[in-house]
Amino acid sequence: MRTSEPSFSIGMEEEYHLVELETGDLVTQQPDELLSRCTSMLGERVTREFQQCQIEIGTKVCMSAGEIRADLLELRTGIADITKEFGIAPIAVSTHPYGEWDKQVHTRRERYDLLERDMQIAARRLLICGMHVHVGIEDEDLRIDLFNQASYFLPHLLALTASSPFWKGCMTGLKAYRLSVFDELPRTGLPEPFLSWGEYRRTVNLLVEAKIIPDATMIWWDLRPSEKFPTLEMRICDVCPRIEDGVAVAMLFRCILRMLFRLRPNNQRWRAYPTFLIRENRWRAQRYGVGGTMIDFGRGEMLPFPELIEELIELVMEDALALDCVAEIEHCKTIAREGTSADRQIALYKKLAADGASDKEALRMIVHALRKETLEGTGA
Repeated sequence: MRTSEPSFSIGMEEEYHLVELETGDLVTQQPDELLSRCTSMLGERVTREFQQCQIEIGTKVCMSAGEIRADLLELRTGIADITKEFGIAPIAVSTHPYGEWDKQVHTRRERYDLLERDMQIAARRLLICGMHVHVGIEDEDLRIDLFNQASYFLPHLLALTASSPFWKGCMTGLKAYRLSVFDELPRTGLPEPFLSWGEYRRTVNLLVEAKIIPDATMIWWDLRPSEKFPTLEMRICDVCPRIEDGVAVAMLFRCILRMLFRLRPNNQRWRAYPTFLIRENRWRAQRYGVGGTMIDFGRGEMLPFPELIEELIELVMEDALALDCVAEIEHCKTIAREGTSADRQIALYKKLAADGASDKEALRMIVHALRKETLEGTGA
């Protein structure tokens, strides 16, 4: 029996660092009233994160690029207005350029207390922020089928969002260092394929029944079936300072899933490649972002990333037309050509250093530039 078409609804979650307006330093203790003020204005779309210096937003369930863009802008504007009263501001970036994890305090909450106690230093080092994208796939068997196929494209999505080139004041040499920190946790990275939804649930239940995890929310793969919603949740991406970049990548993920669904009536599916090979492209996305090459497994050769994105956009153009997000998908070409936040951060650092700025001065200026990009269009 043919599976009915999913809704392909979309929602986004973004995690932000909170910095002092004057210095750019990370906040070590979140003001007591901050969250209540945010939820009073923005509802349950704003929540605490693991570290006191972080805050998380989640959009409503949306059906268009314009709708999700407007929701993100409303959330960033609201948080910026409220945090400004406390002398702080959000920055949408995956690593603070010079923040030190061992000086942070984790949020006191049962889930976070369990994480810190269980994972020890691997959890305490989680001074990182990410962007998660949910796409509505209501049928469970279809959800696991698309989950198995979509992993191929995850490195491409990561490269387009790279925003974490610095760690503790050092240039790491990577464009997306965040994953190097996150991968210290168990149950992270690229997921293995499952034969069916039933096999997936049996696998998860084994860990739950063994009391290793309370539920599937403690599985942090780059892509996972959401435990809370009938969605596929893409988690590999760095968070983007520019709203337009984040929306473009979210829409690309949405189009990829629709393209994979579109293959089904013709008894087609995306060719399966070993996780070992996809992991190689994942590393190349971490290391080089949009400025490097990736393996085209079909051709068996390395290709410049912008060329791969051109081909991917051509592949999903029918879906972009159907979902009314052609402009957003085309914007991915601009990102691939002009660079991501990581490229802009590195370029600014090198320019400031050449002009005689100290490391500390240059890194502070990067934070201020990130704040400006994060709040662009908010009026803050």
